[in-house]
Amino acid sequence: MKRSVKAPFFETGVKNYIYGDAVIEYAHQAEAAAERHDVDVMFIAPYTELRTIRAACPRLILLAPYMDTLRPGPGIADLLPEALRAAGADGVVLNHVEKPMTLPQIRATIARADELELLTFVCADSVAESQALAHLGPDIMNPEPSELIGTSTATPMSYVREVIEAIGAIDPTILVEQAAGITTAQQVFDFIMAGSHGAGAASGILRSADPAAILDQMVAAVARARAALQAGRRA
Repeated sequence: MKRSVKAPFFETGVKNYIYGDAVIEYAHQAEAAAERHDVDVMFIAPYTELRTIRAACPRLILLAPYMDTLRPGPGIADLLPEALRAAGADGVVLNHVEKPMTLPQIRATIARADELELLTFVCADSVAESQALAHLGPDIMNPEPSELIGTSTATPMSYVREVIEAIGAIDPTILVEQAAGITTAQQVFDFIMAGSHGAGAASGILRSADPAAILDQMVAAVARARAALQAGRRA
């Protein structure tokens, strides 16, 4: 069975800003924030640290940064889906701007992930690309203008609302998050209140003066948005 994801959620990762023991420490901080605020946290982990993080952080929803579609056998430099699953991955990121894929590749990789009950977290750039990829049935989508990734400029709210509506019209079961350019907890709160199922940040946390504090503030903002949405539904 695929790992369940409770919205609203938070997503983070390390890319190559940190490595080794620093990644493990950051994962522990994410696990602690998830527990403290009762928020599902997705953690995009380097392949080299997947097994260690899985053993130490059972609450984190672990995502591998990419996978290939081969099956057990030859393929010395390829990323075997079964091996990622065995190492503790709950899912996989596909089509990130730093690892772009063709539409046929994405379709085939989603199918392989579904075989192994791995979550698929699919990135997209434009609204049109988001609509095309939504037809492939991923579990989670991260649509964001590519030019804003890794910057301190957050996605315009007009884009956020348009892309959420566009994806929902095709498949309302897909969870949609926003992550590009997020540097503050208030942005996390605002995006979720605007209709996002989750929000995320990597460089906005790891390039800050106090990553642990910013991480906790962002996860807390998810919990704050959840409470506000629940209060609104009760009113």
